[in-house]
Amino acid sequence: MEPIRIVWGTGEGPTEMASYDAALADAGIENYNLVPVSSIVPAGAEIDPVGTAPDLGPAGERLTVVEGRATAPPADDVAGAGDTVSAGLGWVRSENGPGLFYEAADRTSPDDASRRVIEGLEAGQELRDWTFGDPEYQVVSADVADDAFTTVVVLAAYGRSDPIL
Repeated sequence: MEPIRIVWGTGEGPTEMASYDAALADAGIENYNLVPVSSIVPAGAEIDPVGTAPDLGPAGERLTVVEGRATAPPADDVAGAGDTVSAGLGWVRSENGPGLFYEAADRTSPDDASRRVIEGLEAGQELRDWTFGDPEYQVVSADVADDAFTTVVVLAAYGRSDPIL
Protein backbone atom coordinates (compact mmCIF):
# COMPACT_ATOMS: atom_id res chain seq x y z
CA MET A 1 0.00 0.00 0.00
CA GLU A 2 1.32 3.45 -0.96
CA PRO A 3 1.63 5.96 1.91
CA ILE A 4 -0.45 9.06 2.38
CA ARG A 5 2.04 11.85 1.77
CA ILE A 6 1.71 15.19 3.54
CA VAL A 7 2.85 17.93 1.14
CA TRP A 8 2.79 21.71 1.40
CA GLY A 9 3.57 24.80 -0.59
CA THR A 10 3.16 28.52 -1.06
CA GLY A 11 2.60 30.54 -4.22
CA GLU A 12 1.91 33.96 -5.63
CA GLY A 13 0.20 34.94 -8.86
CA PRO A 14 -1.77 37.63 -10.67
CA THR A 15 -5.06 35.80 -9.99
CA GLU A 16 -6.37 33.61 -7.19
CA MET A 17 -6.15 30.49 -9.41
CA ALA A 18 -2.62 31.33 -10.58
CA SER A 19 -1.43 31.63 -6.98
CA TYR A 20 -3.14 28.32 -6.13
CA ASP A 21 -1.43 26.62 -9.09
CA ALA A 22 1.92 28.04 -7.92
CA ALA A 23 1.34 26.68 -4.39
CA LEU A 24 0.47 23.24 -5.82
CA ALA A 25 3.66 23.38 -7.91
CA ASP A 26 5.66 24.17 -4.77
CA ALA A 27 4.09 21.06 -3.17
CA GLY A 28 4.82 18.95 -6.29
CA ILE A 29 1.23 18.11 -7.24
CA GLU A 30 0.37 20.74 -9.85
CA ASN A 31 -0.11 18.23 -12.68
CA TYR A 32 -2.96 16.19 -11.16
CA ASN A 33 -6.73 16.54 -11.01
CA LEU A 34 -7.32 16.76 -7.28
CA VAL A 35 -10.32 14.94 -5.84
CA PRO A 36 -11.11 16.00 -2.27
CA VAL A 37 -12.34 13.49 0.28
CA SER A 38 -13.52 13.83 3.85
CA SER A 39 -11.03 13.39 6.59
CA ILE A 40 -10.76 9.71 7.50
CA VAL A 41 -7.41 7.91 7.47
CA PRO A 42 -7.85 4.27 6.37
CA ALA A 43 -6.64 1.59 8.78
CA GLY A 44 -3.11 0.47 7.98
CA ALA A 45 -2.18 3.56 5.97
CA GLU A 46 1.27 5.03 6.54
CA ILE A 47 1.39 8.83 6.84
CA ASP A 48 4.61 10.36 5.52
CA PRO A 49 5.24 14.14 5.84
CA VAL A 50 7.47 14.71 2.80
CA GLY A 51 6.98 18.41 1.99
CA THR A 52 7.21 18.01 -1.77
CA ALA A 53 5.58 15.06 -3.49
CA PRO A 54 7.61 12.63 -5.56
CA ASP A 55 6.34 11.60 -9.00
CA LEU A 56 2.90 10.14 -8.29
CA GLY A 57 1.99 9.17 -11.85
CA PRO A 58 1.26 10.69 -15.26
CA ALA A 59 0.04 14.26 -15.62
CA GLY A 60 -3.72 14.66 -15.84
CA GLU A 61 -4.60 11.72 -13.65
CA ARG A 62 -6.83 11.83 -10.56
CA LEU A 63 -5.20 12.26 -7.13
CA THR A 64 -7.23 11.85 -3.94
CA VAL A 65 -6.49 14.51 -1.31
CA VAL A 66 -7.53 16.14 1.94
CA GLU A 67 -6.66 19.82 1.54
CA GLY A 68 -6.07 22.80 3.77
CA ARG A 69 -5.93 25.91 1.56
CA ALA A 70 -6.05 29.66 2.06
CA THR A 71 -5.71 32.46 -0.47
CA ALA A 72 -5.38 36.17 0.21
CA PRO A 73 -5.80 39.02 -2.27
CA PRO A 74 -2.95 41.48 -2.72
CA ALA A 75 -2.38 43.41 0.52
CA ASP A 76 -2.61 46.68 -1.43
CA ASP A 77 -6.21 45.78 -2.43
CA VAL A 78 -7.59 45.23 1.08
CA ALA A 79 -7.55 48.02 3.63
CA GLY A 80 -6.66 46.71 7.07
CA ALA A 81 -5.95 43.20 5.79
CA GLY A 82 -3.76 40.87 7.81
CA ASP A 83 -0.23 40.32 6.64
CA THR A 84 -0.16 36.53 6.95
CA VAL A 85 -2.11 33.68 5.41
CA SER A 86 -1.88 30.19 6.96
CA ALA A 87 -3.13 26.66 6.35
CA GLY A 88 -2.75 23.59 8.51
CA LEU A 89 -3.47 19.90 8.34
CA GLY A 90 -3.45 17.65 11.38
CA TRP A 91 -3.81 13.92 11.79
CA VAL A 92 -4.30 11.47 14.60
CA ARG A 93 -4.46 7.68 14.50
CA SER A 94 -6.52 5.34 16.62
CA GLU A 95 -4.85 2.40 18.31
CA ASN A 96 -6.83 0.07 16.03
CA GLY A 97 -5.73 1.73 12.78
CA PRO A 98 -8.17 4.26 11.33
CA GLY A 99 -7.68 7.90 12.07
CA LEU A 100 -8.67 11.47 11.30
CA PHE A 101 -7.40 14.40 9.29
CA TYR A 102 -8.49 17.94 10.09
CA GLU A 103 -7.70 21.04 8.08
CA ALA A 104 -7.85 24.73 8.95
CA ALA A 105 -6.98 27.72 6.79
CA ASP A 106 -7.58 31.46 6.80
CA ARG A 107 -6.04 34.90 7.04
CA THR A 108 -4.54 33.96 10.37
CA SER A 109 -1.27 33.41 12.19
CA PRO A 110 0.49 30.04 12.15
CA ASP A 111 -0.20 29.72 15.90
CA ASP A 112 -3.93 30.27 15.36
CA ALA A 113 -4.00 27.74 12.53
CA SER A 114 -2.22 25.18 14.75
CA ARG A 115 -4.69 25.79 17.58
CA ARG A 116 -7.67 25.39 15.24
CA VAL A 117 -6.28 22.13 13.81
CA ILE A 118 -5.78 20.65 17.29
CA GLU A 119 -9.26 21.78 18.41
CA GLY A 120 -10.78 20.21 15.30
CA LEU A 121 -8.99 16.92 15.85
CA GLU A 122 -10.14 16.87 19.48
CA ALA A 123 -13.75 17.49 18.42
CA GLY A 124 -13.54 14.68 15.85
CA GLN A 125 -12.10 12.29 18.41
CA GLU A 126 -15.01 13.00 20.76
CA LEU A 127 -17.42 11.80 18.05
CA ARG A 128 -15.78 8.39 17.77
CA ASP A 129 -15.49 5.48 20.14
CA TRP A 130 -11.81 4.93 19.33
CA THR A 131 -8.71 5.23 21.47
CA PHE A 132 -6.34 7.73 19.84
CA GLY A 133 -2.62 8.36 19.94
CA ASP A 134 -0.95 11.75 19.86
CA PRO A 135 -1.90 14.22 17.14
CA GLU A 136 0.56 15.54 14.58
CA TYR A 137 0.21 18.50 12.26
CA GLN A 138 1.86 20.61 9.60
CA VAL A 139 1.20 24.33 9.22
CA VAL A 140 2.44 26.54 6.40
CA SER A 141 2.16 30.32 6.23
CA ALA A 142 3.27 33.13 3.98
CA ASP A 143 3.42 36.89 4.08
CA VAL A 144 0.70 38.35 1.89
CA ALA A 145 2.24 39.92 -1.23
CA ASP A 146 1.55 43.61 -1.86
CA ASP A 147 0.84 43.15 -5.57
CA ALA A 148 -0.19 39.50 -6.05
CA PHE A 149 -2.58 36.89 -4.68
CA THR A 150 -0.92 34.62 -2.11
CA THR A 151 -1.94 30.99 -1.52
CA VAL A 152 -0.77 28.40 1.01
CA VAL A 153 -1.68 24.70 0.88
CA VAL A 154 -1.16 21.62 3.02
CA LEU A 155 -2.47 18.38 1.54
CA ALA A 156 -2.65 14.71 2.35
CA ALA A 157 -2.14 12.94 -0.99
CA TYR A 158 -3.51 9.38 -0.89
CA GLY A 159 -1.09 7.06 -2.68
CA ARG A 160 -0.47 7.43 -6.39
CA SER A 161 -2.65 8.95 -9.10
CA ASP A 162 -5.28 6.96 -11.02
CA PRO A 163 -6.37 7.31 -14.66
CA ILE A 164 -9.29 9.68 -14.96
CA LEU A 165 -10.53 8.24 -18.26
